[in-house]
Amino acid sequence: PRASHSNSSVSSQRSLKYRPDIDGLRAIAVISVVLFHAFPDSIFKSGFVGVDVFFVISGFLISTIIFKGMNRRIEGTGESKPFSFFDFYSRRVRRIFPSLIFCLLTFLVLGWFVLLPDEYSLFGKHTLGASAYVSNLLLWSEAGDYFQTASQTKPLLHLWSLGIEEQFYLIWPLVLFIAYKLNFNIFTLALVGALASFGFELRSVHENPTAAFYSPFLRFWELMAGSLLAWLKLYKGEMFKGLANKAGPYLSAVLLRNSEKADGVRLCGNILSVIGLALILTAVFALDSKDFPGYKALLPVMGAVLMIAAGKDAFLNRYLLSNRVMVWFGLISYPLYIWHWPFLSFAWIVG
Repeated sequence: PRASHSNSSVSSQRSLKYRPDIDGLRAIAVISVVLFHAFPDSIFKSGFVGVDVFFVISGFLISTIIFKGMNRRIEGTGESKPFSFFDFYSRRVRRIFPSLIFCLLTFLVLGWFVLLPDEYSLFGKHTLGASAYVSNLLLWSEAGDYFQTASQTKPLLHLWSLGIEEQFYLIWPLVLFIAYKLNFNIFTLALVGALASFGFELRSVHENPTAAFYSPFLRFWELMAGSLLAWLKLYKGEMFKGLANKAGPYLSAVLLRNSEKADGVRLCGNILSVIGLALILTAVFALDSKDFPGYKALLPVMGAVLMIAAGKDAFLNRYLLSNRVMVWFGLISYPLYIWHWPFLSFAWIVG
């Protein structure tokens, strides 16, 4: 863990009407993961779901960039810069590769003094896998799973999520480019892909739980949930505003004492953000790792979708997610994510 962590760069976000509440949502995700790793037997026993929140954020931001750029490149519409594969992939490399390599080199040096020869050999193997963004595939091929106690002896275990994201970023733009060229319905394509990924995930979580956790194609549905939301926000935003305005009077009559001055759009946004946060917190505090992700991952995924869909003006998004402390944690979520687990793992090994 965009999540994620290896998410879109701040500069990319600002070009897309930067939303500080999304950085605040990142903060919830990364804090949950860090507390889970540091105190696995505490009330944060399900903090690993923060990665699923990262996946949704990454899918939403990256797909927004791609959709706008593809419209400009293929259809000649919109004000965004035409999509460029070179710019897209080079921006990803500049964003996450230097920090990751510095982290890996630091712990390679530290590991030379701390680890036993067989441990250092395995660490070197995992370092190569992490630098190529195939940690998830490497861990998939090894015995054991993410939640075993033995996982504490793998300082780079957490980088499996970067592998999932980068593999998605490699495949999804190519798929969309072909779909735009062939005039496919993008929303239908994304929906079918997400449902297929989720369906195979549900089947595999019992038959092959390691594959269900590490396989990119079985986790892509979480990123594509963000992609679907990005499409709806870009192309159906006015329709949903109209529905919110129509539903507003009925909701305000039930929920508010003074319903005459209610803003239907903001009220619906507030409801979505409350439900979204409730789903995420339920996942963080109440889930267990048995048969995860499976259907259990719907809680953090749908929670993240609803909080992003609520918009930056929803009450919780404005006053909780957008406060300076939360935004700061969100902005450092990537370095905090990649550095925290190696330190904890090395401390456990030394102990």
